Order: sequence, then structure tokens, then C-alpha cells
Amino acid sequence: MFAAIARFCVKHRWQVLAAWMLLFAAGIVIGGQVFHHLKDSNAGGQSESAQVSAILDRAASTGPGVVVLVKGPSVDAPGTRTAVQSLTARIDRLSQVTGAVNAYTSPDRMLRARDGHASLIVVSVRKNDNMMAQSMTVDQIRVAARGAVPGAQVLVGGGLAVMADDMDASSNDLTRGALLSLPIVLLALFFIFRGWRAALLPIAASMATIAGALLLLREITHVTNVASYATDVITLFGLALAVDYSLLMVNRFRESRAAGVGITGAVEHTAATAGRTVTFSALTVGASLAGLFAFANPVFTSVAIGGIATVLIAMAAALTLIPALLAVWGPKIKPAPRQDAEDGFFGRLARRVQHRPWLAAVGITALLAAVAIPFLHASYGLGDPRTLPQSSQSRQVALDLAAGFPGMQSNPIQVVAAIPAGDPRITGYAAELSREPGVAAVGLEHGLWGNVSAIDVTPDGSTQGAVAQHLVQALRADRPGFRTWVTGSAASLVDFRSEITQRLPYALGLIALATFALLFLMTGSVLIPLKALIMNTLSLGAVFGALVWIFQDGHLSHLLGFHAFGAIEMWVPVVVFVFAFGLSMDYEVFLLSRIKEAHDESGDTDSAVANGLQRSGRIITSAAFLVMIVFLGFAAGQTLGIKEFGLALAIAVAVDATLVRCILVPATMTLLGRANWWAPAPLRRLHRRFGLHEAPSHPVRPAYPVHPASATVAAQPAALSSPGMPARAA
Repeated sequence: MFAAIARFCVKHRWQVLAAWMLLFAAGIVIGGQVFHHLKDSNAGGQSESAQVSAILDRAASTGPGVVVLVKGPSVDAPGTRTAVQSLTARIDRLSQVTGAVNAYTSPDRMLRARDGHASLIVVSVRKNDNMMAQSMTVDQIRVAARGAVPGAQVLVGGGLAVMADDMDASSNDLTRGALLSLPIVLLALFFIFRGWRAALLPIAASMATIAGALLLLREITHVTNVASYATDVITLFGLALAVDYSLLMVNRFRESRAAGVGITGAVEHTAATAGRTVTFSALTVGASLAGLFAFANPVFTSVAIGGIATVLIAMAAALTLIPALLAVWGPKIKPAPRQDAEDGFFGRLARRVQHRPWLAAVGITALLAAVAIPFLHASYGLGDPRTLPQSSQSRQVALDLAAGFPGMQSNPIQVVAAIPAGDPRITGYAAELSREPGVAAVGLEHGLWGNVSAIDVTPDGSTQGAVAQHLVQALRADRPGFRTWVTGSAASLVDFRSEITQRLPYALGLIALATFALLFLMTGSVLIPLKALIMNTLSLGAVFGALVWIFQDGHLSHLLGFHAFGAIEMWVPVVVFVFAFGLSMDYEVFLLSRIKEAHDESGDTDSAVANGLQRSGRIITSAAFLVMIVFLGFAAGQTLGIKEFGLALAIAVAVDATLVRCILVPATMTLLGRANWWAPAPLRRLHRRFGLHEAPSHPVRPAYPVHPASATVAAQPAALSSPGMPARAA
């Protein structure tokens, strides 16, 4: 099948390239519109906090608010008073603003700072589901506030500004990361392949993958809500997967050309071998991402949708776009002969590991386990404003509110009841809550429609800290005589963590079963899939330990340019697990395909491991190096969540491609020996019937000599499809 696809792409290469160019253009023009159709959600759809948040949203007459902080001169200075009043009136006239009050027009003393040198303007904004329109409203308020109060610093924050700043910062980080990493990746590819044509193939596949995935995602928004996380995943993962798959395809093509095979035969053999490996890898990565659906959470669902869309387009590009480009540029791409264990560094490394397999296996396992220890004391946050760039106005406003305006912190705990706001039971319960330990301030929500009322409970300390989370649990454990629900930022975090804890076994089970089945179909072994699952889990534990040590405990914060606040983003470990697991299985498939190929040739496990590592080690480490460049480009961003995500994936790739693939896999396979390929008799029969078996490991030379430099597409035989021609021995 793969050879037939390649044969079609070679024969109709210009039509295939034209189709991909049209897809790229459509992805930019039509797919780019997906950013106007995204809808974010902060919590799972089935949790108490999410359901009550939806009730509040329907009952509210306005959307998320904006807070304008004016600090510097005395609040009572006449000039300050006049300027603030003028600014308030100017903001109030904006089309999307429904009202604005300040410390001089409101009786609420909480709008004045305790030191008398700062005050607030509280702005109500119309409800609007369009994230771009909301961001524009924040921009308009900031334009009006710029220089409006002489001698004062005027900053715009609040819930709506946090959302807008997070969207802008994430977009800027992703754009900056791509612009930073792509030139370095291109330069590295040039040195890897020693030619610009081969170097451009992965870049072309990356651009096509991102554009195609955006187009597919735009169509998905017609069916279901998709959050902005999906576009983040497409940019980050699209570059990584396309580079991985293209590198594998081009390397196989160069090996085939070095064997003296013509362009058509080399492309067909590349598709039959590397294309098969790419398909296995894509299916494995897709299975990992599908595990996110088990959480039934809008955040994870959006990540899974974006990731799976990216995997499908990356696989399609590797199987069609790359063969078409190889047909056009193939004669100019330098061949690279296949190597065996005695030919290079990785073969010699495998032999050294095989001399002391117990030492290598126990040593690497102990090292990874030790690095994982910090993960045991992990603490979590969810959408905390402190994850925003340090220059972000909404981050600065959040910090100033916590320090100087007790009770005015954004994202308080909210207690919601299905009774009118003026009911004496609500006011009495609010007074009772104000006397509870850990409560800094209590206020009633105004402007709710229908039979709905809400009490804002501001906890001591941060809005998602230990006090806030304990308060959520206390409010739910000891409810009043009437029905209440608890929501807010801290409640979302508590519910999010609970959902992950409850559904994680189902997600892990789905990922493990799918991965086991795919690797069994590929290898016919029961032990190899089990070993792969155990080793990947071990390496990911080390990644999580490093994540906590760096971002929660604050080590390397000065070097990496961030301020630690004692927590990591709750979504990061889950998403990193899925993506890093998928990438690690990517490299596992790359390595196992060559080891299985060598074992089929020789029947000896030790030599198969050494030959397989020599033939795949360079491509695995090169792919990992390129992917690390991509991830580190995003880790250089300013948003803490993306920085955590990018650096964690870079560490995962580095650990997997070196310690695991180059040392731990050879050591464990040497220890297992012939048992690596064991399976019960019924499963062996199943694999013989349904397994996806290897194509011939190496293309035969054509029946007549072909000079690589003068070969043309039209004149070459299809080596793999020639009957009666035995495979060349390794």
C-alpha cells in the first residue's frame, strides 16, 4: 500500500505539489479564521464549579470586568481626583462598556488603597463570546488610560484583561518561538544532510502541516467548541512531528540511493519502510492524544483535537508531500550508505552497553528515579495571573490588588444560591461567612437576572493558595439550610484536580492498551511493548521531577527569566505526559523498526540491537536535537505555562533520545535476549495473520547500473515491485 501511494505521488508529483500548495493557501486564508471562533473554558463541563459558572454567566447582565489601577499621588489630591473622574467618564462612553465607578463616585471604601496612594476604577463590560472583541475592548480602555492621570501610573487589569493578556502573550510566544527556532532548525538540517534541498523538505512539511491542521480545526469549530489551547498545540507539535517524520523519510531515501537504486525505486522503498514506520508512529501518538478524551474536560478535549488534527496532517505530508518533493529534488540529494554496528559511534556504544547490561540498566533506572523525587511534593495552579509575563499590566494589577486592596482580588470564591439577591437568608449567610477563618472580605454580586444570587468570598493570601482551597472544601462540606454551590478560581482548581485524579486511570489504560496493541502488531512480541511502557513511564517521571524542581521550587529561575510562586500549572503535567509519551513512542518505533529489520535478517538479538541502534541512532538523535530546538524556542517565551510546557518537552526528548534509546533499550534487550520476541502461541498466530510486517530491509540494486547523478525519474525500475528479486543481505 505504501509503495503504491509513493508510486502515485512520483508519477503525479506536480499535481500532488499543487494540491499541497492549495491546501497551504487555504490553511492560511480560511484556517487562519479559526482564531475568531475559539471559546475558552477554565474547568471541566461536569464539575460543580463549571456548571455553576455557566449558571452565573447566563444570569449576569455583564461579562467579565475590568479594573483600572491608578497609583502614585495621593488619592485626595485635587488634580488626581479631577483626572480620575475625567478618565472614568471617557471609559464609560466606550461602546462595549456598560458602567464605570471610581473611589470618588462609589461609597465602597475598598476602592481606595490602605496607604492612600492608589485607587481603582471598576468597569463593567457587555457580554460577548467573541474573544477577539473582548481583547479589543481591553485595548480601548488602555488607550484611554494612557497618560490620563498626570504623575500617576495607570494600569488596566481584572478578569477580562487577564484573559486578553493571556491570549496575546500565548500568541506572541508561539510566533516568537517559531521565528526563533525555524532558522536554527534549517541551519541544523543543512549540516545534517549537507545540502539545502534535503534541508528544506522538513521545513516545507512543517509549514504544510500547520496550515492544514488549522484548516481542519476551523472545520471542527462548526461541530464543537474548541479552546485556544488547540492552536497552541498545532504550532508547537506541528513543527516537531513534521521534522521527525520528514527526517526519517529523507534518511531512508538517501540510503536507498546509496545502494544504487533509481529515484522511483528509492521513493517506493522509502514509503514501504520509513512510511510504514511513520504510520505506526502517528497511530501511536494519536492513541496517546486520544487518552485526553477520557477526562471529558474542555481544556484537554481541545488539546486532543488540535493534536490529533496535527498528527493526521503530518502523516499525510510525510506519505504524499515528501515523496513528491523527493521525485523532484531526489537527483540532487546526496546519498548516504546504510551502516552496520562496526561502522560508527552508535554501534560501538551498543556493544559497550552489551558488555555490562546490568550496570547500564540499573544505573540509568536509579538516575531517572532519583530525578523524579521532587514530583512527590508538587503543588498546582490553574490560570493564575502570576503565570503571565512580568511586563503584563494585568499581572501587575493582580499583585497590587493582593497587596493593597483587601477584598478586591480578582477571581474570588463565589457561593451561588437559587434565591433572589435581596432575600434575608443571603445577607445573613454573607455576614456569617465574613466571620469565618481564612476569609478576608465578603461581598454580594449585583446585576444578576432571575432567581439567582451570589456571594463573593475573598480568601486570605492568593486566590488559589492552600487557604483558598481549604475554604472551598469547607464551604462545600458545611452548607447552609438552603441549596448552595461553590465556584470561582480556587473551586475550579479543586474540581480540576479531582477530575484528573478520578479519570487518570481510564486515560492511562486507554493509552497503554492502544500502544501495546500497535507495538504488538509491529513486532509480534508481548515483552517489547510492556518494556516500552515501563521505560517511558520512568523517563517521564524524571521529566516531572525536573519540572517541579525548576518551576515550583524556583531553581534556574534567574537563568530562565521567571518568578516562581510555589506551583506549576495543573494542565502541564497531564499534557506533557501525553505529548512526551507520544514523542518517546515515536523514537521507540524508529528504533524498533530497525532492530526488528536487523533481527529478521540475522536472527541474532545482540547483533540486531547493535545494528539497529547504529542505523537509527543518528536519525533519532538528530530528530531529537531538532525537536529540542523547536521546544526550547517556545520555552524562551514569557508566559509561564508555555515556558513550562516547552522546557518539559525539551527535557523529555533529550532524556528519551539519549539515556533511554541509546543505553536503557540496548541494555534491557540484551538482558532479555531471545525472550524479547516471545508471545503466546495464540498471539503469534494472530500476528502472522493480522500483523503489519516489515518490507524488505534494503532495496536491491537494479538489474543494470545506474549512476546516481544522472538517474531520472522516468527511467528507473521500481525495485520493490520487481518480481523474483531477492532482498539484499545486510
